[in-house]
Amino acid sequence: MSNTAQSSAAKRIAALLDENSFVEIGKSVTARSTDFNLTEDKTPSDGVITGYGLIDDSLVYVYSQDASVLGGSIGEMHAKKIARLYDLAMKMGAPVIGLIDCAGVRLQESVDALNAFGELYRKMSLASGVIPQISAVLGQCGGGLAVAAGLSDFVFMEEKSAKLFVNAPNALAGNKTEDTASAEFQSTHTGLVDFVGTEDEILANVRVLVSMLPANNSDEAPLADVTDDLNRACPDLAGAAGDTSVLLSQIADDGVFCEVKSACAKEMVTGFLKLNGNTVGAVANRTAVLDPDGKQTAEYKPLLTAKGCEKAAQFVNFCDAYDIPVLTVTNAEGFLADKHNEYRIGKAAAALVAAFAGATTAKVNLIAGNAYGSGFTIMNSQALGADVTYAWDSAKVGTMDAKLAAGIMYDGSDAATISEKAAEYDKKQNSVDAAASRGYIDTIIKPEDTRKMVIGAFEMLYTKREDLPVRKHSVV
Repeated sequence: MSNTAQSSAAKRIAALLDENSFVEIGKSVTARSTDFNLTEDKTPSDGVITGYGLIDDSLVYVYSQDASVLGGSIGEMHAKKIARLYDLAMKMGAPVIGLIDCAGVRLQESVDALNAFGELYRKMSLASGVIPQISAVLGQCGGGLAVAAGLSDFVFMEEKSAKLFVNAPNALAGNKTEDTASAEFQSTHTGLVDFVGTEDEILANVRVLVSMLPANNSDEAPLADVTDDLNRACPDLAGAAGDTSVLLSQIADDGVFCEVKSACAKEMVTGFLKLNGNTVGAVANRTAVLDPDGKQTAEYKPLLTAKGCEKAAQFVNFCDAYDIPVLTVTNAEGFLADKHNEYRIGKAAAALVAAFAGATTAKVNLIAGNAYGSGFTIMNSQALGADVTYAWDSAKVGTMDAKLAAGIMYDGSDAATISEKAAEYDKKQNSVDAAASRGYIDTIIKPEDTRKMVIGAFEMLYTKREDLPVRKHSVV
């Protein structure tokens, strides 16, 4: 292996895995093509190191591309080594982690390389929902390899020099200023990238994520030692109702919440936390972003967006595939009404409905704000299959805001009449007590009791079993 490889591809593996745990596979493999003088170029390990090792004593399979070997380009044997790794990972039921630094397909190998690419795509597709797949883009990730990143469950990306693209920015008609291959674009606008940071931060956070996830769809997520009080009150929780990433960190064991796709569709929060040592996936509406000092830095309307629904649906589907319980925190008053959102909101909302309705994992819903109209129904309501529904005593549940409802029902009436009818509507139709009296809410709780109540619900649901109609897959 070249000196460059020792300082990049191999060292990245060493930094990721438990010390001295890596075992390399296929070290002697080299390119077999001889076209275009390829034999004159040395291709040690054909530009990719593959093997297995441990993260916190748990088995993982890893490949790390070497940009010093023909730019890390993917040729026939390069792709076959990664495909071989997938075969082993599927047999053993262990995650695959890709450390990507690749110039794309190896042109000298033409259709041999393209066919190997296709074989890799198929392996990744078959592994989806069976073993977790994590990609860390640490250099170039262009063309066909960007599709492989899209087939991964989670994508990390180095914040400054890494590039991720199907078509290079300068190949996009009319694009003169925006770097569509940057981590900022891919995390904020496309939502393909889940985490952005320095290389050291990425490798450390991959370890954190692996510790949250099951090794495969038949295993349970690692159970963490619990030092946090299961009955701990959260006295300031009501103040975090706007920024639900803060709310989730406050109820989590030891305050640790691992947010996913934090830069994309910020009005919808997704991520993992531990509750009584067990991994739980969280989906939550957000109306504000707070900085570490508690100062509000952004504000959002309590409305569902297409991007937010797509983000949440994808996350719920992942959690259900690995039987990870799902907690939702609801504060939604309907759909965002603008032309751009209208392009996709119908299909995106349907995808979220299908995700919740089709998920057989344990599902708990907490209504922490207003749950009006479709916002109430779509966000993991009992009608969609929520197993337990809690609501804070300050929550509102109904068709719409009381003043709007009174204005529609008593159109043309004077202000005093509308105010009177709004108050009546709020009491009879929008109160959390009214929803509870009809059985749509199981228990009304105080915000400070949220942690212990949610833990109790998931403990009760630990052995949940549910069978849905037999089918190959949903087509929503």
